Amino acid sequence: MALSMTDAGRRRLWGPVEFAMTRRGLVETLDGVCGVLPAGGVAVKVGIEAAGHYHRPLLSPAVWPAGWEVLQLNPAHVAEQRRVQGRRRVKTDAFDLEAITELVLAGRGDPVTVADPVVIELVAWVAHRNRRVQTRSATKNQLLGQLDRSFPGLTLALPDVLGTKVGRLVAEHFADPARLTSLGVARFIRFAATRGLQVSRPVAERLVAAARDALPTEQAAVARQVLAADLVLLGDLDAQITAVDAELGRLVAASPFAILTSVPGWGVVRAAGYGAGVGDPARWPGHRQVYRASGLSPAQYESAGRRRDGSISREGSVELRRALISLGIGLWHSDAPARVYAATLRARGKEGAVIACALAHRANRIAFALVRDQVGYDPTRWV
Repeated sequence: MALSMTDAGRRRLWGPVEFAMTRRGLVETLDGVCGVLPAGGVAVKVGIEAAGHYHRPLLSPAVWPAGWEVLQLNPAHVAEQRRVQGRRRVKTDAFDLEAITELVLAGRGDPVTVADPVVIELVAWVAHRNRRVQTRSATKNQLLGQLDRSFPGLTLALPDVLGTKVGRLVAEHFADPARLTSLGVARFIRFAATRGLQVSRPVAERLVAAARDALPTEQAAVARQVLAADLVLLGDLDAQITAVDAELGRLVAASPFAILTSVPGWGVVRAAGYGAGVGDPARWPGHRQVYRASGLSPAQYESAGRRRDGSISREGSVELRRALISLGIGLWHSDAPARVYAATLRARGKEGAVIACALAHRANRIAFALVRDQVGYDPTRWV
């Protein structure tokens, strides 16, 4: 970590210096800072650039002397300030410190406050769930590749193999098409019934026909072994995600974001994602600031009477952007006024991505208002 000290008149008092981000390293650095502070009580502001999770130990008010104001700075703002100073292509700790100093002196930065423990847990569990879902998606892609090697043609008879119970049954017990062929339609239906799964005769006939037409491959044997291992992993991931969903249900119910579940199409997972992206609702002046922070606002250029709008910048919080898009999709699928709005946009020739962003904007306004007022969703207000 690097640190420098400047007074309100932009005179460098100390640094830049580097220190280890440990208790001893910070104490030694603070001793040096306090040694050059003017006599008497002075207001001290500490600007910290956000850097993933690395900077978080420094955000605790307990690590700084009492009375010091700790501010967190957006790294995009620091980079932009460095460009303003003519250092767009040069990035060093010293130049970053100068940019941070200018931002703090200009009154920028978000004051660091003590977060609600429920929100802290919500952020952690949502991130954990997202990682597990991504791993599950990658595992499913791997499984489909192994299925194509061990049971060619299965996806033609059953397009969503791993998204259906009968598909999971076939992948687990009948990756060898010869076994399904020998079993036949009637016995396959009975086999599924003994495992609590009702399979219609047309589906069973399609699967058995696909097994009979499957071409043998030289990779089938080893593909079935890898498939079995991946199925165990997939089952473990499903169990972990189910457990996380239960934990999210408990946390959302204890948070101000529980009111979001009153909206059609917004369940616990979507409400938790929004809560994790927003954090403390009190730190946002309005829904416009939340939307800008998500990076969904389109770039705009206007000069000399001419205006040219660009594409979405995607500069902002990835978690918040995903949460708003997920809320918008939930409205699109389940809320009648939102479906009418989407149909209107479609009739005007808008593409699906544009409609999704428009519904994310609508969802953001609704979500912010519900959390702020703690009043259940009334569709007549949003027609």
